[in-house]
Amino acid sequence: MLSRHFLRSKVLQTVYAVHADPVDNVVAEKNFRHIISRFNDLGTLQLSAMVHFVEVAATVIDEAQHKYLPTEAERNPNRRLPNNLFIQKLAANYDYRHHCKESNVNWGGVEYDEMFRQAYSAFAKLPDYSEYLNSEQTFESDQQFALKVFKYVMNYELLRDNLFSQSLLWEDDFDQIAQYNFMMLKALDDTLDESTVIPLMSDERIQKDVEALGFARQLLLVTLRHSQEVEDMIRSHLKGWEFERVAGMDVLLLNMAVAELTEFPSIPERVTVDEYIELSKEFSTERSKLFINGILDKFIIELRSAGRINKSGRGLLDPSIEEEEQ
Repeated sequence: MLSRHFLRSKVLQTVYAVHADPVDNVVAEKNFRHIISRFNDLGTLQLSAMVHFVEVAATVIDEAQHKYLPTEAERNPNRRLPNNLFIQKLAANYDYRHHCKESNVNWGGVEYDEMFRQAYSAFAKLPDYSEYLNSEQTFESDQQFALKVFKYVMNYELLRDNLFSQSLLWEDDFDQIAQYNFMMLKALDDTLDESTVIPLMSDERIQKDVEALGFARQLLLVTLRHSQEVEDMIRSHLKGWEFERVAGMDVLLLNMAVAELTEFPSIPERVTVDEYIELSKEFSTERSKLFINGILDKFIIELRSAGRINKSGRGLLDPSIEEEEQ
């Protein structure tokens, strides 16, 4: 599932886009949904790249058998990789095939064929590959090696460059989505078959994902609705310098933080403050974390006095719940 930290960062990017090129809230929410769906597409492309890598390996192995003067190893190849039990079961899985169809996955064409052939040629020279070919075959050993294949393919530079060219959104988040897929694949066991659920990064069949996405959509809409009010609050707390000197990204972060403090009673104040300090480190200036921390402390006092912060629920009683979802 998408962590709330990740979702907050995508809300921030959407708010930034609206600030740069104003659109109404309906369009902003639609754009946000599109961003999330595109991450599901990327996750599916990553999985399919591993499967296609193995399919190309099988083709290369078969072609070598029909060379004019094949070596003994080429005449009698070790087909352990094409016959990998884990990857075969994943490729036959209904959910996986459905995701590929929905994301319009297509690795056809000379360009892709050459890219995967080059990737396999380099991979076949690795010591881990030779060791795998000569090891006992079990579902568990094939799964462990499939994870190595996945990591290799995800770090293959030509593949990454190709995928990044398809969407400007993907480069920054490629590794996080790959990490999700890695952990998801690792969690599967020998009950994997055609009917096993292969969850997406943001999956509407999973209640936690529905709740997380609902949180993000609400955060987006509340932030857009109260931006002017938060700007006025910032101005009232600035001492000795002008509002225009405040980094634009810091203003957007504070907009989101106030929305979260006032509209999400189950999220503890400490969690909200920590989250926006972390986001400021990722997206704003070096000094922003200090500014965000100091201003939010003042905002919390002001909002409490106005009766606008009313925390309740399990998230308040157990702050680790929010952290577990990230």
